[in-house]
Amino acid sequence: MTMNAALEEAYASQPIDDQTLDTLEFHHPSFVDETGQRTAIRVIYDTETWSLKLEASAPLNGGEYVDFLPVPFSFTQPGYAEDQVPTMTFSISNVSRLVTQYLELAIGQTTPIKMIYRPYLQSDTSMPQMDPVITMTLTAAVASTMQVTGTATLSDVHNWPFPSQKYTPERFPGLQR
Repeated sequence: MTMNAALEEAYASQPIDDQTLDTLEFHHPSFVDETGQRTAIRVIYDTETWSLKLEASAPLNGGEYVDFLPVPFSFTQPGYAEDQVPTMTFSISNVSRLVTQYLELAIGQTTPIKMIYRPYLQSDTSMPQMDPVITMTLTAAVASTMQVTGTATLSDVHNWPFPSQKYTPERFPGLQR
């Protein structure tokens, strides 16, 4: 994960005229809009809706400006301690009926909900200020009428193959004898 130099400066000095905009995005195959198109829950920690440009590799609307709805939330950045899977806890307050509706659709499904954290700067909404963005899998969540709290983790990073390419006979026919 590489933070943009401007974001590192903002974290270090937090200038009054250039605030960090924290966003969360949730994905699941059951999240569809009224026209039947896949959609995502996108929230921003602010008091107004922001139109922000997603990275080109985003799972939905890559490279496009999309709206993030203002919702109060808190989160902890994932830690990267030795022998521990990085986790991120979050709490979203004043959950709208729309968010709850989507989460209810995902209950009982075997496909996990993906959560993406993207920081932006008020002065530069043309891209997230982190490359790559943090993408995690929701492992636990509790929803009430007023709040959703949960935990997200990276995939099982301890069992990722290294190197990340798998040398299979399908990809490399020369391996077959």
